[in-house]
Amino acid sequence: MAAAATKSVGFLGQLSNSMKRFVFRMSGYNQYGLFHDDCLYENDDVKEALRRLPQNLKDDRHYRMHRAIHLSMTKTVLPKDEWFSYEEDHTKGRYLQPYLQEVITERKEREEWNKK
Repeated sequence: MAAAATKSVGFLGQLSNSMKRFVFRMSGYNQYGLFHDDCLYENDDVKEALRRLPQNLKDDRHYRMHRAIHLSMTKTVLPKDEWFSYEEDHTKGRYLQPYLQEVITERKEREEWNKK
């Protein structure tokens, strides 16, 4: 019985991974040379995380954003060999997440401290 439960979890895991890949392909931001974190809504936490980014990551982000805007204005996309893959997006495309988690943790600590 435990083997069946493990097998279904594996199946659900594969299904979940397939859905993530499908959503990634349908989102289309990789066709413009953008990563996941390039498309985040810029609330206060994201703005603070962007402020903390090292300069080389800021420059890379700026370049990707300008290229994407240019491609959008000319109504074209990058050649398929320049698109970011799902794996690249998950390894390089989450560059902002450590800084964002740090900012969110600090904000929550500050809110807890202010409650007392």
